[in-house]
Amino acid sequence: MLYIVPTPIGNLADMTYRAVDVLKKVDLILAEDTRTSSVLLKYYGIEKPMGMYHKHNEHRVAARLAEQMQAGKTVALITDAGTPGISDPAYLIVKACIENNIIVNCLPGATAFVPAIVNSGLPTNSFCFEGFMPLKKGRQTFLKRMAEEKRTMLFYESPMRLMRTLREFCEYIGPERQCCVSRELTKMFEENKRGTLQEVHDYFNTKTVKGEIVIVVAGKEGK
Repeated sequence: MLYIVPTPIGNLADMTYRAVDVLKKVDLILAEDTRTSSVLLKYYGIEKPMGMYHKHNEHRVAARLAEQMQAGKTVALITDAGTPGISDPAYLIVKACIENNIIVNCLPGATAFVPAIVNSGLPTNSFCFEGFMPLKKGRQTFLKRMAEEKRTMLFYESPMRLMRTLREFCEYIGPERQCCVSRELTKMFEENKRGTLQEVHDYFNTKTVKGEIVIVVAGKEGK
């Protein structure tokens, strides 16, 4: 069996009882970065063998791991933060398990875009999650498509690229479009800055930005 186990996006206390129980019972824990995940496992007194599963090795190891699970091993997949498969590796190993009739069990848990959209004050009845935008090829086409999107839009971004993205959003989507930038969610210095794209751009332009970031942008109004 393969368990997909969400981990906290910041506050270590956000682990569920079930997630801790599963991690204590499995034979192997696959982590995106064992150094990062060992902090969480130590916090909850979890001592299990660990392996690496990340975007640089997933094509190479997914099939081998599926063979191990076919042979009876129970495995849990975690990432540095949040739910595996949401802007983090998971797809290939889940696909390999399904193809080999291995049970896949995904636990509910932390995902950064959920608290970001809920506390943004923007419509939550219909939205699209776009993850990280293209860095180069196709970026302009992507931005033009987003300008016409009527649903609330969610994006992940890094601190070093935040200002470029907000500047381009003002250019392509419009400076008066409402948005919210959430950073350091669940942590001590959590911040949710709401306003127009121009207002939020000008606000962060005067600051040194740190932490993981979710950008929520209102959809286009009208027909």
